[in-house]
Amino acid sequence: MIIIVKQVVKIGGSLFPNYAIELANRLEGTDSCIVLGGGEFANLIRKYNSEQHFSEEVNHWTAIDCMDIIAKLVNDKVDSAKLAYSIEDVNVISEEGLTPIFVVSEFLKVEDPFECSWDVTSDSIAAYISHLLNANLLIVTNVNGIYTQEPKEPGSTFISKIDAKTLLTFQESSIDVMLPSLLLRFGTDCYVVNGKYPERVLSLIDDNVNDYNFDYTQIIGDIK
Repeated sequence: MIIIVKQVVKIGGSLFPNYAIELANRLEGTDSCIVLGGGEFANLIRKYNSEQHFSEEVNHWTAIDCMDIIAKLVNDKVDSAKLAYSIEDVNVISEEGLTPIFVVSEFLKVEDPFECSWDVTSDSIAAYISHLLNANLLIVTNVNGIYTQEPKEPGSTFISKIDAKTLLTFQESSIDVMLPSLLLRFGTDCYVVNGKYPERVLSLIDDNVNDYNFDYTQIIGDIK
């Protein structure tokens, strides 16, 4: 199998707009596929749901629609990117020398791989897409990686490497609840890195860089 896309880079909605747009521009020529989180748009749905108690199905799909919105907005500011609506689109766009930004909603409605739950967010969706593409996975967020508890909490400790099975026991972290289970199922690792520093993301995807003198978390899903 010819690998066209080397990595799926999930850019958290918390980085939108400025950091997300900058990073998407910097990913030109890296053989990456970008998946965007739903950001404040999805958070508003969570807020309204706490008041109105919408159905799980409506919450799930409207939150995914928010991912589409941010994908389209970021794409508008990145000349080296092009919107992709399927795995086939991703490969064609990558072959054209452009960076595919995945608009995921229609694709997921056909595939329908997840239950409707807040446990499933753009992290898990990106993991599923990276599995289909046989690509590495980077989760890019607004913190350095995984901590023992909320980073601002007293006594919080940074974790540079953790296995996905252990991560299942965490009540809360900078990734979604479903992701560790998917990494175990697919037998793959992923990295969590701070997208406010694009050079950190670029370092993790550059085969010629061996000096990773910054904080990031490697999640081990490939149990030997």
